[in-house]
Amino acid sequence: MINPANRTKKITYAIRDVVEAAKKQEKLGKKVIYLNIGDPLKYDFHTPEHMIKSVENSWSKSSSYADSMGLLEARRAISKEAKRLNIPSISEEDVIITSGGSEGITMAIGALVNNGENILTPSPGYPLYQSTLNYLEIEMNEYFLDEENDWQPDIEDMKSKINEKTRGIVIINPNNPTGSVYSKETLLKIIDLAKEHNLLIFSDETYDKLVLDDDEFYAVGSLTNEVPVVTINTLSKSYLCPGWRVGWVVFSNCNMEYVNAVKQLARARLSINHPMQYAVKPALEGPQDHVEYMKNELRKRRDITYNRLNSIPGISCVKPKGAFYAYPKINVSIESDKEFVLDFLNEYQVLFVNGSGFGQKPNTFHFRVVFAASEEALNTAFDRLEKYMKEKYS
Repeated sequence: MINPANRTKKITYAIRDVVEAAKKQEKLGKKVIYLNIGDPLKYDFHTPEHMIKSVENSWSKSSSYADSMGLLEARRAISKEAKRLNIPSISEEDVIITSGGSEGITMAIGALVNNGENILTPSPGYPLYQSTLNYLEIEMNEYFLDEENDWQPDIEDMKSKINEKTRGIVIINPNNPTGSVYSKETLLKIIDLAKEHNLLIFSDETYDKLVLDDDEFYAVGSLTNEVPVVTINTLSKSYLCPGWRVGWVVFSNCNMEYVNAVKQLARARLSINHPMQYAVKPALEGPQDHVEYMKNELRKRRDITYNRLNSIPGISCVKPKGAFYAYPKINVSIESDKEFVLDFLNEYQVLFVNGSGFGQKPNTFHFRVVFAASEEALNTAFDRLEKYMKEKYS
């Protein structure tokens, strides 16, 4: 018998793990409303045509390996984007193109943290971080976001979690799964903590263009010229092409020994897919009409989600300010939010993701809703949730 490595035993990914239960419903001939996966193309959004054409026009010159650091024109476009975000002194040498933001996360953390050390990660937070740390056999060290304060990071909790083995802090802004947008005041406090304890900040800014209200987005790299920051971003969400797997990391204030370690990991995996990198420059420097359209649509769907959830007895929800996620709280007596999600799926064929897959304070229960779905699908889902709550918990 061939036994798998121990490191694989803790690898979970709640967003896709729950899909198996939905497929069983479909095999029974039932139609499922999927509100679990953050892929806007699964709903009614489409990749901008000029990006598709740029990839189509690249085939004759992109069947070879790409540069391990990424296509030069793409890295230059990303360095210009960094300047637009007020991150100073960034050139193409400070950029690596990665296979989605996910590979960037894995390489940037793997090049920094040794066994026995830890990095601070947000709870709730994107479950890839937990899976990555488990795979790398790095200790989890979670800090809480404060639901009572619009899901801003709890600075005092963060401070209490730092120890002599802590190497860095992960922030996700706008946040997945809560939809919160961090204030400048909060970010400056995190920077101060990182400076005091000589920590690197990993700033996941995947949803930076999807801020839905009047909140201002601040790139962490624009707020400090002393603390080392690795900014992680991707074409996937704002530019509507998650399947193309094009992301990047930008290094600011980082020492060359660390940057070269990440670059060595990039060389070891040869390159990411070559043709899709030709979409980066037209995406970042071309028409942005789709972004405004997307924000307008998401704002309407966010409002439906927020209002409907808060009208259902036993459910409450902080208003999301960015991305396309809501993270409602279950205010009735249950033993497991995963059981809640699966029972609702089996009864009413609507798929959410259990909050335990993202993290939450002890003795609280949540689930994540993707509100990128159509208004009709959202209203149908919330009608069913309201009926379910009345039947089960009235």
